[in-house]
Amino acid sequence: MVIDSHAHLYDPQYDVDRNDVLRRAAEAGVEAIIVPGTTVETSAMALDLARRHPGLYACVGIHPHDASTASPAALETIERLSREDRVVAIGEIGLDYHYNLSPRDAQRDAFRAQIEIAVRRNLPIVVHTRESVDEAIAMVEEGVRNNPQWKSGGKDLHTRYPALRGVFHCFPGSADQVWRLLELGFLVSYPGIVTFKNSSVAETVKAIGFDHILLETDSPYLAPVPHRGKRNEPSHVILVAQKIAEIVGADVGDVMRTTRTNTKKLFGIGPFDPPQIAYQLRDSLYLNITLRCNADCFFCDRKGEAVVKGHNLKIDREPTANEVIEAIVDPTRYSEVVFCGYGEPTIRLDVIKEVAAWIKKKGGTVRLNTDGHGNVIQHRNIVPELVGLVDAVSISLNSIDPDQYGQMMRLDGQKFHKAMVDFARECVRLLPEVTMTVVGMNEVDTKAAEDFVKKEIGAHFRVRPYF
Repeated sequence: MVIDSHAHLYDPQYDVDRNDVLRRAAEAGVEAIIVPGTTVETSAMALDLARRHPGLYACVGIHPHDASTASPAALETIERLSREDRVVAIGEIGLDYHYNLSPRDAQRDAFRAQIEIAVRRNLPIVVHTRESVDEAIAMVEEGVRNNPQWKSGGKDLHTRYPALRGVFHCFPGSADQVWRLLELGFLVSYPGIVTFKNSSVAETVKAIGFDHILLETDSPYLAPVPHRGKRNEPSHVILVAQKIAEIVGADVGDVMRTTRTNTKKLFGIGPFDPPQIAYQLRDSLYLNITLRCNADCFFCDRKGEAVVKGHNLKIDREPTANEVIEAIVDPTRYSEVVFCGYGEPTIRLDVIKEVAAWIKKKGGTVRLNTDGHGNVIQHRNIVPELVGLVDAVSISLNSIDPDQYGQMMRLDGQKFHKAMVDFARECVRLLPEVTMTVVGMNEVDTKAAEDFVKKEIGAHFRVRPYF
């Protein structure tokens, strides 16, 4: 299933076959469609469509092209419409300095006023920006700074991510600008433009991946290749997903699931998928056996939503070994089965050993992802117990500086860094394959880490994306 996060289905181009368009979308696996307004009139039309079709949701707002019509009465109507059921955001609003169909001062005033409506209504916003990205970001930053409670009420304070406050649709900006938006609680979305030859946004998508994006069509505009130049429609969002998967080298199912979850979270449209014991990414199966961890890494969302690429890992109890085995079904269907969730697997060493023995007996391959603290946790050298059960181990090095390591993981850096390095050396001595990883952040000296891993430990090295 997939969601089209932006489609103007009230457009007159659909008057002759709107029901057919919706049927084709459903047949293609489009679960929901977000319909943004651009004027008071089209906002009312979007709401009417959402009331009549269960899979549609409306946004209400005045587009920058029409900002000169944003009178006090018009803005009051937008706020009144925003109180209706099926309205999930204020939008499409923003700045457009390419066409300047409304004076720039009028655009700024309308944008700021509608941000204030969103704050009062505690709704996200859908932002249009063209040749105005930096100014649009500055204006939403002002809105967040002046209203820190916006969309943050009741949110788990442990999460590494800020409350989701909106999306910059059809985003034309750079990866650095996306990072600024993420820190403000904004996602970005991409339509068929990613399929256009020599599209600059493809480079941004390649740099940022798909963890923090939405899919859209912007129907009836921006039809993807091979429909470019024709009327667009929501069923074509599948082509956008396929192209993004191609750009980032991912499985299209992972892209669809992740962006679907992001859209549901942003607009609050649920229902959300239940927590999972076993979850698939590409051709690997991951096992989520605990949320407990001896560390509390600042870059980990274990205490927050615990979602990875659309998979909900927020289990309410730890599964038994038999439940894990039942969730695997057939380990030979996957290139590897990986003990990796939002907790430290070696806390449940007995489960690892029992399940891994079953996987090996069935002909599967086992990998363990760990922070390398298993010997401290279990008060003994556990590596010999993994021989014959675990084919590969991935260890979170994070930093070669014990003090920085301790700050990142919020524990005694001197004690646990040494324990992790000793664990890694023992794994290299006894196990077939060992990889050590760091998170790709400016604060971490990845070159020094790579040299240390390859020359001092004799393991493989990999940088994990922080973005």
